[in-house]
This record gives sequence, structure tokens and C-alpha cells, in this order.
Amino acid sequence: MSLVLPSLLCLGLCLGQSTQAQKGNLSPPRITALPGSTVGPKSPVTILCQGPADAEEYVISKVGSPEPSDREKQLLSKTINSFRIAEMTPDRAGLYHCSYQSGGSWSQFSDPLQLVMTGAYDKPLLSSMTGTVVASGENAKLQCFSTLKFEAFILSKEHGDRIIQSQLVSHQGGNHEAVFLLNQVSSTQTGTYRCYGLFEHYPYVWSRPSDPLHLQVREAPDYPDPMNPQHSTEAPDYPDPMNPRHSTEAPDHRDPMNPQHLTEFPVRITTTVSMTGGTKEPAAWHLSAENQVRLSMAGLILLVLGMLLAEAWYSRKMPLNGHRQAPT
Repeated sequence: MSLVLPSLLCLGLCLGQSTQAQKGNLSPPRITALPGSTVGPKSPVTILCQGPADAEEYVISKVGSPEPSDREKQLLSKTINSFRIAEMTPDRAGLYHCSYQSGGSWSQFSDPLQLVMTGAYDKPLLSSMTGTVVASGENAKLQCFSTLKFEAFILSKEHGDRIIQSQLVSHQGGNHEAVFLLNQVSSTQTGTYRCYGLFEHYPYVWSRPSDPLHLQVREAPDYPDPMNPQHSTEAPDYPDPMNPRHSTEAPDHRDPMNPQHLTEFPVRITTTVSMTGGTKEPAAWHLSAENQVRLSMAGLILLVLGMLLAEAWYSRKMPLNGHRQAPT
């Protein structure tokens, strides 16, 4: 008995290695579905297995089904590489793969094809928690929910990957929902999205698709380059020699009640620098100390001249002895 067990183990290993070597010599074929792998109930679909030109026979089988024996292979093998399903039903949904024979050897199996039947249940609702317009680099959150007790949701994108994410359902009150997070979106994620509901025991039987949701990803704004003034959104305020308003000096705060300020071109206001290095107030507002001294001297001179004129006028009216002359 001790010799039987090693012999069986050796036989199993040898058969497994020979089968793997037999299937490893030929490259795997490619399997597709026409018109698509998402099919409505009672709709036709054709599974196509594409191998090399020297392929002699093809086998298309459903993953999970018992592997056909050599005799069954001969019955199932066809010289054509297609398998047509006239009406899609839940039992036809699932994973399919195929292989081909060439030169007496069978190829490796193709990648599995996921054949899904949709429309089995009422559609869920899809909405965006971050809005339908998202800036590039930000995150987008899409929420799919339904009143049916779905156990999972599928998010898909038209003209792209059919399944983007699958999420288990969280229960919020009477609704069953899932939140799909799209991290750091880019312009390639602009498009139309839908979601489906399903049950775990029937993963290839989905609900009707939700209403479409169009997500738009806009590019980030072109911020100005501080090292390049040409990229500034506002023109620099260079002084215009023909326009005094653009002077870099003190602003022209004018009194609207003063008619002198109602001229067509405003008077340019200048400032003076004191000996201590500070800047004085504009001359149009306050008199400087120098101007005040000049005005005081002018007033004093006028006062002296007035006194002299009054004295001369009075001396002409009086006689030399100090008595007033009689009127002539």
C-alpha cells in the first residue's frame, strides 16, 4: 500500500505536467461577444473565438461547467469559431472561455468573457454628491441607491470600461446605496455613467441601467506666472506722461464743492521734501512755513507803507506851527 500512493501521486503529477505542456505550446485565442457582452433579456448574442489561421477546431465553453471529455470535445468542436445564443436568459449569463486545436495540440484557454444579462430588476438611481462639473485633480463622489434590497452595485462608463467599480450596499433608512469615489479625476473621465444593482448569488444578472449621469471634468485655471509679467491678468500701472491721473505721486483728492477743481484737466499736485527727510503735505492743501513767513513779511511791509502814507497825508493838512489852516 505504501507503493500505491507514491505511484498515484507520480501519475497525477506527470499527467498534469503533460497536459500543461500540451496546452502551453500554443498561444491563447481571443474571445469577444457581438454585439456586446451586456445583453438584455431574450436578446440574441454571438460569442466569437479568434485564433490563428492554422487553427483546426474550436471549443467554446462556460467557466464552472464540467470540462468535456475527449469524446465530448469531438462533438462540441467546430471548424467555425462562433457560438450563437438565440435568446439571453439568466442561466446563459456567466463566464466563457475558448480554446483551439492545431497540429494535434490544444491551446491555452482565452481570458474569460463576462456575459451579463441586464434588465432583470428595476433600475436604481445615480446622482453626484460633488456636482456634475468637477475640476481636474479633485475627487468625485457618485451615489447609487435603490429601494430594492440589492446586495451590490456596479458603476459603468459608456464607451469605456464597462465595470469601473463594484461596491457592497450600505443600508440607510429604507434605501440601499453605495458611494463610488473617483480619486483625482482627469479629462479622460469625462463621460456618461450608469449604475446597476445585483444580488451576490447571481453576479451576472443585473438590473436595468440607471438614468445616465454626465460628468464633466474641467481643466484647472491657468494661474499667472509671477516671474513672467506677460501672464499677469491685469496690466501694470505704468505712469502715462500724457495723463496726470497716472502719476505715481500723491493721489488727487479734490473737493467737489470747489469750482476750481471743475476744470477739464486736473491740476497736478506735487509734494516737497523737508530737511529732515520727511515728505510734507501737498501745497494745495496747507501753506508751508516758508510761505507763511513770506506772507507775514508782505503784510508787515504793507502796514508800514500804509502808516507812512497816512502820516504824509496828515502832514499836508497841518501848518508848520502845528495849527490847522483855515479852509480857503
